[in-house]
Amino acid sequence: MSPTTRSDLPLNSGLKDTPSPSIDVLTARHVSLKHILVALLLSALFFLLFCFIVLHGYIAWVLSNPNVAPLYSNPKLSKNLAYDDVLFPAADGSRMMQGWYIPAEDSRKTIVFSHGYGANREEPWVPMYDLAHYANRLNYNVLMFDYGFASQKSKEVATGGNKEAEQLQGAINLAKQRGAEKIVVWGFSMGAGTALQAALTSEDIDGMILDSTFLLEPDTMYHNIRQHIDLPRRPSLEIIGLLLPVLNGTSMRQIPYAEVKSKDYPFPTLFIHGTEDEKAPYPIAEKLAENQTNDASEVWIVEGSHHEMIFREHPKEYLRKVSKFLSRIETGK
Repeated sequence: MSPTTRSDLPLNSGLKDTPSPSIDVLTARHVSLKHILVALLLSALFFLLFCFIVLHGYIAWVLSNPNVAPLYSNPKLSKNLAYDDVLFPAADGSRMMQGWYIPAEDSRKTIVFSHGYGANREEPWVPMYDLAHYANRLNYNVLMFDYGFASQKSKEVATGGNKEAEQLQGAINLAKQRGAEKIVVWGFSMGAGTALQAALTSEDIDGMILDSTFLLEPDTMYHNIRQHIDLPRRPSLEIIGLLLPVLNGTSMRQIPYAEVKSKDYPFPTLFIHGTEDEKAPYPIAEKLAENQTNDASEVWIVEGSHHEMIFREHPKEYLRKVSKFLSRIETGK
C-alpha cells in the first residue's frame, strides 16, 4: 500500500464547521445600533432645548420678582422730618399702596418720588432721604411710597411699568387730595420709565425729573441680560416675551414704550443721565429729550457718571440743576 500523502488527508480533520454570521443578522444589528444612536442624539437635543427654555423661564421669573430689601428707617429717624404713614389705592383700584407723606408748611406743591426696580421708597444708594430732605427744604410736600413689587405686606410681581403706572397715579391722586396744586414726579431708573408711562394719560403732572431713565423695551431688556449671560438676541427675546405674560400677567405689547419714545409731553421735563450708565444707555435720555418742545425741558448728560449715582457723584451740581428746574416750573418761565 502506498503511503498516504499530505494531500490525501481530510482538510477539516478533527475540526467542526463554524457557520459565518448571516448578512441579515449583521444588518439587523447595524439598524438597531443606528436607532439607539438616533434616540440618544434626540434625547440630548431635547434635554438641551429643555434647559434652554428653563434658563429663559428663570430670567423671566427674576425680571418679574426682584429681590427688594425691607425698610430700615423712616424720615424722622434719618432726617428728623415729621411724616404721616399713608395708605391709598392705586388709580385702577387693584391694590392698596403704602407710603410716607412729609408735609411742608402752608405748601400747595408736592413732589412724588418714583423709586426704581429692585428698590423700595428709601432707595439708599441714591440716597433718597437726602433728596426728600432737600425737596422739603424747598417747601415741597414729599410723598414717598412703595410700588407693589416692593411692598412688605402684599408683594406682587413687577410689570415694567404697566401696573406701576396706575400705582403712581394713585400717589398723584393722594397728593391732590392733600391740597397739591402743583405736582412734580421725580423718578429713578424704571421709576422714571413708569412716570413717562403714567404721564401719557395723567392730567395732573406739572413737571418731571427723570434720573437714569430705564424704559422696558426689547433693546434695553436684552442689553441688561447680556451683562449677566451671553445669549443670542433671537430667539431669546421671543422666548422671554412668551414667558413674561405667564409669570407676571403682562406682555411686552402692553408696555407703551414706542409711544413714550415719540411723545412730546406738555409739561417741563428734566432728563438726567450718566454716560457710564450700564443699565440704561444714555442715548435713551437724549432721544426722549429731543422730542420735547416745552421751553423749560432740558437734558443733563453727565460724563463718567453711573446708573442712579449722579447725585452721589455730583451732589452740588445736581441740586443746583434741580433747584433751577423747579423754580422754572413754579414761575412758568
